[in-house]
Amino acid sequence: MEMIEPSLSPENARKRTVKLDLTHSDVASPPSLEEVDRLTYLAERRWNEKLVVEKDLSRSLVSFQANKGRAVYRWFKFKEAFSASLVEYLLNRYRISNGVLLDPFAGSGTALFAAGNHGMRAEGIELLPIGQRVIATKQLLDWDIQPRDIGRLEFWLKEHPWKQHSETKKINELRITRDAYPKSTLAAMGKFLSAFEGENARVQDVLTFALLCVLESISFTRKDGQYLRWDHRSGRRQGKKSFDKGEVLSFDKAIHDKLQQIVDDLQSADIPQDLFGGVQAKTEISLHIGSCLDLLPKLKKNHFDCIVTSPPYCNRYDYTRTYALELALLGVDEEALIRYRQDMLSCTVENRAKDLLALNKKWEAPITVCNEHVLLQTILGYLEDQKKQELLNNNGIPRMVRGYFYEMACVIAECARVLKRGAPLMMVNDNVRYAGASVSVDIILSEIAERLGFETDQILVLPSGKGNSSQQMGSHGRDPLRKCVYVWRRI
Repeated sequence: MEMIEPSLSPENARKRTVKLDLTHSDVASPPSLEEVDRLTYLAERRWNEKLVVEKDLSRSLVSFQANKGRAVYRWFKFKEAFSASLVEYLLNRYRISNGVLLDPFAGSGTALFAAGNHGMRAEGIELLPIGQRVIATKQLLDWDIQPRDIGRLEFWLKEHPWKQHSETKKINELRITRDAYPKSTLAAMGKFLSAFEGENARVQDVLTFALLCVLESISFTRKDGQYLRWDHRSGRRQGKKSFDKGEVLSFDKAIHDKLQQIVDDLQSADIPQDLFGGVQAKTEISLHIGSCLDLLPKLKKNHFDCIVTSPPYCNRYDYTRTYALELALLGVDEEALIRYRQDMLSCTVENRAKDLLALNKKWEAPITVCNEHVLLQTILGYLEDQKKQELLNNNGIPRMVRGYFYEMACVIAECARVLKRGAPLMMVNDNVRYAGASVSVDIILSEIAERLGFETDQILVLPSGKGNSSQQMGSHGRDPLRKCVYVWRRI
């Protein structure tokens, strides 16, 4: 392991014409980019011994990439997920082998199932129905599926009964999913959904899940962080450049290949007793449905032995848009979509500001910590000034960044409350950059955490950082941004 160097050199820092004292009175009004850089450099110097490059970590390990070759985990591509291998690595590294794991941003449930395979109980919180459905189906396939059910799946795999089915079920659409599929594909989807209504509930759930897994591949769309990109064949215009996603799979091929993958994994010799490789008692997984801001305060105090999670990043990604095809298929309507977007952690410019004290009167402490954090307030002041000068590509960025850190502070306070003393919290997150200002999410959140009941073991830094977005690269260069795993311990 090696320590990192501050992103600003001492020579550049000495060129700044501002003072080196870190009191409130020294924060310029309006703050400049140079002031943000200076405070960032000083923060990195303070945290230099904790910021440790971990050569065993890779981008595939902290993303979905490493799940592609693993049975079961590969079924649904949840792009924002970390890998099961990362969870195993962290649990082994910090010698956690029993007790209860919590993931307050459960997503597709990777941490929950990996913990179960490790011999632990697990609880998660998930807001979006797509994550809930993936977790529920994995649980069903892990423990409740029957041999006759697999036989029915094999029948669907071999016979394609939807092709002979005359009735068609209407596919729910949202404004942002309209015209997402070729007409022939939409018709085949309707026949598929109508044809399996005679199957038992377990088989129906698996067939629905298989369809959810292939929606992107049979559509004119591609998930692209902040939104869905639309292929030119859809008839929708998006941006100045025409986008071609390449092959759009036929419905029959896509659903056949996915059913084949599921059946193969169910019958795999690599899964001797249960779908997650263990020869153990039934994995105890509890999923709490809703927003972690609502549900974390309701969990037991001093109950959990560790937290492994990856919250939404402060990067403008709107999961209600990127997973709109899946949400539409699950029956989500326009009003519900707006509700989900607002209830999410503020990570998109469309989030309105939340009244955190109205949500929980006990959150005065985390709000105060954010109010008093000099680097955070300097960044927020700089972004507000950029907004006033009309230099931001979206005026919602300052509100989003503010909401993100204040809400994360409340989440951190609740995590400290529900963890046992000495228990670790391990979090995957990215640093970001807006209007040229590097936002050291790792340091800011760690400093907030240390005032809310945690001490920092280490911030494990991936060996290779990520560069700017293409939009910022021309103006600000390709300075790398840290991707890290924070390891905090409850005091």
